[in-house]
Amino acid sequence: MSTAPTGGTGILVTAPGDGGPGDGTPVVEVLGVRHHGPGSARAVRAALERLRPDVVLVEGPADADPLAVLVGDRDLVPPVALLAHVTDEPGTAAFWPFAVFSPEWQALVWAREHGAHVRFCDLPSSSSLVQRTDAEEPAAEPAGGPTDEPTGELADEPTGELADPLGVRRDPLAALAAAGGYDDPERWWEDVVESRSDAPAPFAVLTEAMAELRAVTPALPAVQQLLEDRREAHMRQVLRETLKGGARRVAVVCGAWHAPALSGTLPSAASDARLLRGTPKRRTTLSWVPWTHSRLARASGYGAGITSPGWYHHLFTARDEPVARWLTRVAGVLRAEDLPVSSAHVIEAVRLAETLALLRGRPLPGLAEVTEATRAVLAEGEEALLALVTDRLVVGESMGTVPDGAPTVPLAADLRASAKRLRLAQEPAERALELDLRKDTDAARSRLLHRLRLLGVGWGVPTRSQVRGTGTFREAWRLVWAPELAVAVVEASLWGTTVAAAANAKAVADAADASLPALTGLVEHCLLADLAEALPAVVRAVDDRAALDLDVAHLVAALPALVRAARYRDVRGTSTEALSAVASSLLVRTCAGLPAAVTSLDDAGAAALRAALDDVHAAVALWQDPDADERWSGALAGVSARTDVHGLLSGRATRLLRDTGRLLPAEAAHRLQRALSIGTPAPAQAAWVEGFLGRDGLLLVHDTDLLALLDGWVCSLPEREFTDVLPLLRRTFGAYDRAERRSIGDAVTRRPPAGTTTGAADVDDALALPALRTAAFLLGGPA
Repeated sequence: MSTAPTGGTGILVTAPGDGGPGDGTPVVEVLGVRHHGPGSARAVRAALERLRPDVVLVEGPADADPLAVLVGDRDLVPPVALLAHVTDEPGTAAFWPFAVFSPEWQALVWAREHGAHVRFCDLPSSSSLVQRTDAEEPAAEPAGGPTDEPTGELADEPTGELADPLGVRRDPLAALAAAGGYDDPERWWEDVVESRSDAPAPFAVLTEAMAELRAVTPALPAVQQLLEDRREAHMRQVLRETLKGGARRVAVVCGAWHAPALSGTLPSAASDARLLRGTPKRRTTLSWVPWTHSRLARASGYGAGITSPGWYHHLFTARDEPVARWLTRVAGVLRAEDLPVSSAHVIEAVRLAETLALLRGRPLPGLAEVTEATRAVLAEGEEALLALVTDRLVVGESMGTVPDGAPTVPLAADLRASAKRLRLAQEPAERALELDLRKDTDAARSRLLHRLRLLGVGWGVPTRSQVRGTGTFREAWRLVWAPELAVAVVEASLWGTTVAAAANAKAVADAADASLPALTGLVEHCLLADLAEALPAVVRAVDDRAALDLDVAHLVAALPALVRAARYRDVRGTSTEALSAVASSLLVRTCAGLPAAVTSLDDAGAAALRAALDDVHAAVALWQDPDADERWSGALAGVSARTDVHGLLSGRATRLLRDTGRLLPAEAAHRLQRALSIGTPAPAQAAWVEGFLGRDGLLLVHDTDLLALLDGWVCSLPEREFTDVLPLLRRTFGAYDRAERRSIGDAVTRRPPAGTTTGAADVDDALALPALRTAAFLLGGPA
C-alpha cells in the first residue's frame, strides 16, 4: 500500500495485504518476483485479480512502452524478447526475454486483458546500454549488457565476480535457501513458490528477506553500483509520475532484489533526480524478436539461466495433475524412439515420484523427483535416454513468434518476407535442406542463404549432400535459427534495407581491403549469391590486386576459387566472361613465379605448397582450357625435373604429370628410382615417395613395377635409416583408408621377396627333398 507524497520525504509504500488507509489514498503494491518463475507468475496473476490496479508498472526499459501495445496480439507468442540496440552501432545490443511463465509477461497480459494502463519502469535502454558497457570491468562478469551473447538485462540478482564472500549479490535466493536449510536454491524455490498452485507467493516475506540481505551485502564497485542506484531511482521516479498522473491503484512487478528499494519510506524525488542527473544517453531502437527455451536455459536474461524452462512451462500451463501429465509426455518422447513404454510404466513412475516427495517432506514432487522416477522406471537406468528427455522436454526448444507488423529494421522485415515467400521457417531445431538449383524456388533459397552468410547472418551452413550422384546443381544446407541472429540482422542493416542490396554493398566494401585469396573467394561468393551489382567491382579488385601481388602463395591460393566461380555460369545463368581473363592472368603469373617459389622450402612450407598445387591442378582440370592445361603442365614439368626441390613437391609434380598422361609410366618409375638412389638421404627419399603417392594408394596395387621398386627400396634400407624413414612412411600410408591398405598388403604378399625368382633351376633339390617327403607323408602318400 502507499500514502500520497508527504512533504519532501517521498512516498510510503507498505507491504501487500496490509490493508489500505481507507481515506482514498492511492494504493501501491510492490510484487517482488523471481524472474521466469511459474509460481511467481501465478502469484502475480492472483495479486492483480485481487488489487485490480488501473496502472501496472513492469521492470523493463522505459522506452519500450510503445511495444507493450503488441502484447495480446495473437501473433506475439512467447518466448519472445525485447531487443534494444544503439541505432548507429547495432553491435551494442541487449535482450529482455519473456516466457509465458515469466511474471512480467503475465502482468503485461493481465493489463491488456483488463484494460489497465501498463508501463515499463526501468532505466531506458538509451541509458542502460551505455552505462552497462561502462560498468563492465575485466575482473568481473558483466551484470547484463551489450555483448555478442544475449545477457541478463533485468537481473534481480546482480551478477559478476564481486567482492562478496557470501555470494549474496550473485544469487540472493541461494542465501535464503541456505537459511532455510537447503543446499539447492532451486529446490527451496520450488517448495516455497513453484509448488504453491493455489496460494499467492509471499511477496511481503520475500521483500522483508531481501531487505535484510541488502543490509548485509557489500556494495558493488563504484561504476556498477551507480548503475544499480540509477535503475532503482528511475523506478521510483516512474512510480511518482504515475501517482501524480491520477492513478489510484498501482501494481509494481519487479525483481525481488529491487522490491525493498520501492517499499517503505522512499527517498525524496529531489534526491532521485540528483542521482539521475548526468545519466549518459545514446539513441537506441527497440523491437520484439523471437526467443527460445534453450536460450532461457543459458546464463542469459535476468542475470542467470534457468535449467529447466520446459518444466517451468509445464508447471505453469498444466493446472491439474502436473506430474502425471509430465510423465505421460516423457513416455511419448520415448515411444517416438521406438521404446516399449506402456501406461503401466507411467502409473508406476507417478507413484515413485509421489513417494519420493513424501519421504523428503515436500508438498509435491518436483523436477528432482520426476527425473529420478523417469530414470528408474521409464528409462530403466539408461542415462542416454534421460539426456534425451532433458533435451526434448526439460529444456525444450520452443520458439516464439512476432507479428509481421511489429516494429523492426527494414532488413529484418525483408528477410522475414523472403523467408515466408520461399517457405523457409525460422526454426530453432536443426534441419537439413537439400536444394536442386535447376528449380526456381530452390535457386532462390540458395541465393538468400548465401547472401545472409555474406552479411554474417549464419542461418544456414553448407554441408555435404546425402544424395548420390549429385553435381554442381545440388546444394545441401544445415539450418538453425538462433535468437542472437536478430542482432546480426540489425548489424547487417547498416548495408541496406533489403537482403540483396545489403549483400551487394557489403561485398563491394569487403573487396576494398581484402587479400587476393579472400578476393577470389569473394568472387565465388558473389556468384553463389547472384550479386550482379557487386561482381564487376569485385572482379576489378581481383585484377588490380593480382597485378601488384608478388607472392606466389597468394596466387596459387586465389586461382582455384576463381576457376570454380566460372563453373556456375552453366547452372545459375550468371555471366562470367570477365573471370576467364582474370584467371588466365593469374595462371600466367603463377607459372612464372613457381620455379622461385619451390626453392629452399622447409617441410612445413613444402607441405602447404603441395596442397596448393593439388588445388590449382584440380582447378585447371575443371577449367577445361587447352592453353591453361598446356601452360600448367609445363610448370609442373619444370618442378618435376629438378633435383634441388623438396621431395614433397618434385614427387607430387611427377605424379600429377603421370596421372594426366604428360609423363609416361616408365619415365615416372625412372624418376622414382632416381629419387631412391644411393646418395640421397633417407628422409628426402621418403618425402619424395610421400609426394608421389599422395592420398591415392591404389596406384601401387595396379602398377606392379612401382610396387616392386618401392618394396626393394624399403628392403634395402639399413636398420638405422629404416628407423628414420619409418615415421614418414607411416604418415604416408596412414592417410589411406583401410581398404586401400589391405589391397596394398595383398599385392605385396602375392609377389616374391625382392631379389628372388621363381624359376625351377634356382631350386636346390637336396635342400627341398626333406620338405617334399614330409609334405607327401602328411598328404597320405609314400614317405
